[in-house]
Amino acid sequence: MSNNTEKVTGHQRIETSNLLMIVLVLATVFVGGFVEIVPLFFQRSTTQAAPGLKPYTALQVAGRDIYVREGCYNCHSQMIRPLLAETLRYGEYSKAGEFVYDRPFQWGSKRTGPDLHRVGGKYSDDWHRIHLINPRDLVPESNMPAYPWLERTPVDAAALPAKMSALRTLGAPYTDAEINEAAQAAAGKTELEALIAYLQVLGTASKNQEAPRGNQ
Repeated sequence: MSNNTEKVTGHQRIETSNLLMIVLVLATVFVGGFVEIVPLFFQRSTTQAAPGLKPYTALQVAGRDIYVREGCYNCHSQMIRPLLAETLRYGEYSKAGEFVYDRPFQWGSKRTGPDLHRVGGKYSDDWHRIHLINPRDLVPESNMPAYPWLERTPVDAAALPAKMSALRTLGAPYTDAEINEAAQAAAGKTELEALIAYLQVLGTASKNQEAPRGNQ
């Protein structure tokens, strides 16, 4: 009598075992991610600040938190890709060294509105103020929501020293004096002023390596 029993191969054993398949997939993803991501921590282009880049001032830190809180990143990216169509419209492509002080960074490709990486200095403070209070006063076809309450809401200046201290722990080179004076620097400012201060500094380091930190 002939033996019709087929020899089970290792490949078949993997395909017929859900648990083994899951373990091997996870192991593959872990090893692949480790090999791709870990070397980036040792590349100067991704860990060293771009020439002229400064950490955010106290008011800009407050503005960035407002930017994230209001979900501006859902419609505006801050990553100009090295494609001709993008560099012609938005300017020089984004580099990792320009974002070493961002926690979290604002890279991404989702764009309902234009990319904002090089928006700093492109428009006046008054333009931004009008645009944020009611975008359609400047761009009639805009579908961006209005943020009129920002003009009436004061910045939480008292929280800034702790925020900047945490950012220093993560690598931002703030001095003790800058941290101690943070609350005073933002005292009496509105959230609208803070958000504008943040927008006005975006991308300015690449435009002028000796540029100051931006509007206070």
